[in-house]
Amino acid sequence: MKLSENWLREWANPAINSELLAEQLTMAGLEVESVVPAGANFEQVVVVEVLSVEPHPESDSLKVCQVFDGDNTLQVICGANNVRQGMKSVLARVGARLPDMKIKKAKIRGVESLGMLCSASELKLAESSDGIFELPRDAPTGVSIGEYLKLEDNIIEIDLTPNRGDCLSLAGVAREVSAINNVEFKPVPYKEVAATIEDLFPVELLAPAACPRYVGRIIKGINSDALTPIWMQEKLRRCGLRPISPVVDITNYVMMELGQPMHGFDFDQLEGGIRVRLAEGGEKLALLDQSEIECRSDTLLIADHRKPLALAGIMGGLESSVQSGTRNVFLEAAFFSPIALASMARSYGMHTDSSHRFERGVDPDLQLKAMHRATDLMLQIVGGEAGPVIDVIEQAHMPSVAPIALRYARIERLLGVYVSRDDVVKMLESLNMRIEAVNEDWMVLPPSYRFDINIEADLIEEIGRMVGYDNIPGTLESAHAAMESFSETQIEVNRVRDVLIGQGFYEAVTYSFVAPELQAILDPQQPVLKLSNPISAEMSVMRTMLLPGLVQALQHNLNRQQSRVRLFETGLCFLPGKDGLVQKSHIAGIITGARADEGIHSNTNEVDFYDIKGILESILSLSDRANYRFSKTRNSILHPGQGADLYHGNKLAGFLGALHPSVIAQLQLNQPVFVFEAELASILTAELPKFAELSKYPSIRRDIALTVDQEVPVQSLIDCIHSLKSEILQEVFVFDVYTGKEVRNSRKSVALGLILQDFSRTLVDEDVDKLVSKVLNKLEKQHNAFLRET
Repeated sequence: MKLSENWLREWANPAINSELLAEQLTMAGLEVESVVPAGANFEQVVVVEVLSVEPHPESDSLKVCQVFDGDNTLQVICGANNVRQGMKSVLARVGARLPDMKIKKAKIRGVESLGMLCSASELKLAESSDGIFELPRDAPTGVSIGEYLKLEDNIIEIDLTPNRGDCLSLAGVAREVSAINNVEFKPVPYKEVAATIEDLFPVELLAPAACPRYVGRIIKGINSDALTPIWMQEKLRRCGLRPISPVVDITNYVMMELGQPMHGFDFDQLEGGIRVRLAEGGEKLALLDQSEIECRSDTLLIADHRKPLALAGIMGGLESSVQSGTRNVFLEAAFFSPIALASMARSYGMHTDSSHRFERGVDPDLQLKAMHRATDLMLQIVGGEAGPVIDVIEQAHMPSVAPIALRYARIERLLGVYVSRDDVVKMLESLNMRIEAVNEDWMVLPPSYRFDINIEADLIEEIGRMVGYDNIPGTLESAHAAMESFSETQIEVNRVRDVLIGQGFYEAVTYSFVAPELQAILDPQQPVLKLSNPISAEMSVMRTMLLPGLVQALQHNLNRQQSRVRLFETGLCFLPGKDGLVQKSHIAGIITGARADEGIHSNTNEVDFYDIKGILESILSLSDRANYRFSKTRNSILHPGQGADLYHGNKLAGFLGALHPSVIAQLQLNQPVFVFEAELASILTAELPKFAELSKYPSIRRDIALTVDQEVPVQSLIDCIHSLKSEILQEVFVFDVYTGKEVRNSRKSVALGLILQDFSRTLVDEDVDKLVSKVLNKLEKQHNAFLRET
């Protein structure tokens, strides 16, 4: 936001220079980006009156003008279309220096010219101009333009954080300056403008949650030929706004002065009354910027009884706008809920001064004051007669301000500096807060325009700002060392990270909000939490898994010729449910490309399912690996036959495998991609280590080759064998699976290795044969498995 330093000092004028003022504002949280002069240091540039205008004898586009500069009559050649006899303008005399040129005595097409009539853009007072700078008729001839326009001023540009919408006005910044420097705050005296006509216009609030207050007023018989006074034009220019017409300039002026966006309608174009309502599907509205939009059903509109008039809080409509021939005006000043307008302008690709303020919060008590201020300026500048103020309010939907308990002892604890009780009261009262003492503490009621003050810490922050962050002394931290308890059943997440980094992974940190389209591809069955105020449409839902962010990171790397990618991430996922939002910590990984980095001794084999499975198993080995098992998956995003679900006990804890070809196609990837994702909580929990004696007796390995139906999982065979709970059976593992012409009738051959060992004696063949016989009998009964014939 830009504002004039001179205008600011009209409201609060501390005895400090511009540099210190800018530093104070920055230290108070209102960061000053720049302080630049309002205009160049013009010498020999003065106000002149054009006495006569004659055609140039040698050019159809040039004119010979006689101008009076207060001392002499000078001849000047001018090509502007708007130059005419009797007007006041700006002359750069011979010898004057303009920002881009020095004025010299010259002959133009044989006719002498003793200076140059200047446009506003040539004086760097506007970005563009249609002709020479036209001044009011009462501008004093011969006076320096710098003195007349009061250009000895600075334009202060402030970069405000979103929580300080109350400072998006001159009044807001002046309140801060007054409080910081303990100087008088001198706003424009509030003046209620009485009605001189009885004309009213009905107002209906059909969407009170979005617009609980609407203030309007009819002003009839304005002078359509009136011009915006130069003082107002200059103040608007220094705030970065282009003067347009008196009615528009007045509403913009009130917005910059008080912080209340306003709008003026051509009253003769309105029918029936004002209705603040949601759009009906398919309604179209032509806007002031010459664009036309089709309104969605969630869009708040200002309408009459026949048509939409404006996008509420964003931009007015073209059809009902104030034009050069407008004689009767309907002014509006409304309060719109910040939540209702939070992302509305961006959803239509717009961002206006009005929407910028309403999104951050406008004082709900400001509308009446702004209406009277605008009415007063209207009557002064364009004349007319004002009707009664129309103030429609739905109190149940208006924001309320609740008192906040402030504990004196808490102030020093949070700020680290002593502040006396009297100073606390003075500081908060200087910020327009109402304070009531309660024993040793206070109850504090913030002003209605401070949407950012809700809890005790906010009040203490305000005290810190008033003390001055640079006045809070730095102190050395005192260390209070304490031995933290250590549990062998808890695994630090950094150990998991180290395992993955040791295998060539890079850790990624992605946004918690993702594109709904990407979320729908990777987790199609899971409901999502939509953001009410997203950064963009591509980041409008909360993630239910980590894969969407990792996939985007993968795409980013593949698009930059990085064909071998290994990424992992740990973070929260957000799952809406019947009992509200559930947040779970997940870990996920994604790999693609070659198994090893390219090198003279490395092979170029691509990663496959067993790589991603081995990676996940290396993590599980940190915890209770025995309680994890893999099972066939029906996850639709995984490739059939190259995916598995991960179970911890009987609870689904994650999944792994190759992305399905259809998913690969939707993600516009051109190579196989393997992923895993699991809940982190169970991985970080391990069984307490227990001592186990090593047997001093030799172990025996016995291999068995079984034929079994193809649909029987190998894990089921292993679980079946373990269910015997034999004391001498130490390990069961699979070392071969075969399907081919030797194995028929939809069967497969599975080769299992059994490791047998006793802790009290050496096993003999009889012990081994007995156990193997039990194993084969159990497998035959449960899974129709038989020893394979050789």
